[in-house]
Amino acid sequence: MAQKLIDSHGRRMKKLRLNLLDACNMRCMYCMPEDQKFKKLNELLPPSEMGRIVENLTSFGIEEVRLTGGEPLMHPQFREIVETISKCNLKKLAITTNAILLEDNLNFLKKINVTNLNISFDSLNKSTFEFISKTDTFEKVYSAIMKSIEMGFKIKLNTVMLKNINFEEVEELLEFSAKHNVEVRFLELMQIGHARQYYDRHYASAEDAIFKIKKNWSLKEVEMPIDSTSFNFIATKGSKVAKVGFIASESKPFCNGCSRLRLSNQ
Repeated sequence: MAQKLIDSHGRRMKKLRLNLLDACNMRCMYCMPEDQKFKKLNELLPPSEMGRIVENLTSFGIEEVRLTGGEPLMHPQFREIVETISKCNLKKLAITTNAILLEDNLNFLKKINVTNLNISFDSLNKSTFEFISKTDTFEKVYSAIMKSIEMGFKIKLNTVMLKNINFEEVEELLEFSAKHNVEVRFLELMQIGHARQYYDRHYASAEDAIFKIKKNWSLKEVEMPIDSTSFNFIATKGSKVAKVGFIASESKPFCNGCSRLRLSNQ
């Protein structure tokens, strides 16, 4: 039986967030400045080292790995890294992505049994999306999402709520969830780093969103694992059924149940 990693707070660590690189091809207003500088490839861990670390961690009870960034698909050795880690003894290998480079990788990911995708998607409105992300990539991201749905990936769409920018789209995103049978998760803006300058103007809480949703939808809470980062509901409006979650890092911290290690390349 695998040994267990238990921290000083008595929390068992069984999930790993593996940060492949710090670089990103978006400049989302809540994340980083437009002139952000990133590490060079030779300053990052090589794929073989990443695989060795993950393999070792599985012997201590790590069961799930999520590849993140920056934007993980930007790593020039992305496929080598995923193939290496997919050979480890894991229950789940997942990816968090902004989906700009996703569509061309979907067949590859399907082939090696990566089934779970968390996709950042801050607006259904092209101009709003591009205002937030500082990129002209809406069509590319939307196309990748639709192709992922068509191919049967398990998808969670992550939307950072920004008052007076995209917060009015909360119900539209529920409609999208109901139509395409994907989970949409609303994230509170965090008062850290580059986002500090926007926090007072644009912060909206999970409770603000729930209050808005309840005007037209009924919410039934879903029982979640103790280490879940989100609290979730099934939302219904007539015959429409949506899956919605909230990651309320500011108003409802979830550190007590955390089961995640993070390995950063930064």
